[in-house]
Amino acid sequence: MELNEITEKIIGAAIDVHRALGPGLLESAYEECLCHELTLLGVAFERQRPLPVEYKGIRLDCGYRLDVLVERSVVVEIKAVDMIMPIHEAQLLTYLKLGSWRLGLLINFNVPILKNGIRRRIL
Repeated sequence: MELNEITEKIIGAAIDVHRALGPGLLESAYEECLCHELTLLGVAFERQRPLPVEYKGIRLDCGYRLDVLVERSVVVEIKAVDMIMPIHEAQLLTYLKLGSWRLGLLINFNVPILKNGIRRRIL
């Protein structure tokens, strides 16, 4: 699958989850439901994937975890916050850099209309 096709499936699944649940739940609930939707679509993913930090040639496990890595190529960071802040976008960009991925989605489910809570970032 190409990156645009993957992101379309992720966003479609996220919209289905948001339509069913609306805003106001914890991130973990949205993550669980999004992963269920991806399973129904036959899309491969990893939940809570560890992300080590490389520092001066040493690999360090600092406890970072991606919410969801889809098809080994798209990082999905799930939020349930009042508004996406610059630190959330910086977090996604840092995850992309650390893992050498090109594309990430930041999805904030705590909005009335989900399309207003989605940020797509490319390195």
